[in-house]
Amino acid sequence: MGQAQSNSDNEVSIKNIQELYRRFTSECPSGNLHLHEFKRIFGINSVSMEEESAYLDNVFRSFDTNQDGKLDFMEYVAAVHLVLRGKLEDKLKWSFKVYDGDGNGCLEKEEVTRILKIINKIKRHHDPDLSENVDDICDRIFSILDKNQDCEISLEEFMEGAKKDPWVLDQLKLDIRPCDWFIKQQKTHMPYK
Repeated sequence: MGQAQSNSDNEVSIKNIQELYRRFTSECPSGNLHLHEFKRIFGINSVSMEEESAYLDNVFRSFDTNQDGKLDFMEYVAAVHLVLRGKLEDKLKWSFKVYDGDGNGCLEKEEVTRILKIINKIKRHHDPDLSENVDDICDRIFSILDKNQDCEISLEEFMEGAKKDPWVLDQLKLDIRPCDWFIKQQKTHMPYK
């Protein structure tokens, strides 16, 4: 889920929402999308990398606003809206939530390092020549964002730093391919695979 603004071709219309609802109820007759179904939508299966699965665990948790272990249709629509039409500020808040593994409202180095390692491993899986050092990236992020030097990044520091520094924004953005997947599904009108 990149942080760039979506263009009007990618917007979700009422007709799209009706189609989403039809598919959602077809795929999730219980009215809820569970973690294993969510992972299946994004192509995570028994042969997927452990890191991809762990990453989607965090993404799922971030969309499960009432923390009941499943996404109802409203949470699902909110997630789709964020992916396709969300403003940078909303996407940054969502990214912060994904990074904040313990949900305490601030990011510790261990949390940021964990997600960056997952992202880096996924990137290296797709580009073996990638040679970024995650610890160096994390140290640099903290040196830029942790303004009060309390070894934690607050939501305010995260938002401000990501908006001001393109390198930080690029490092912190969460790209998990759902936008492309959703657009493809819209165009083909095929049920989830």
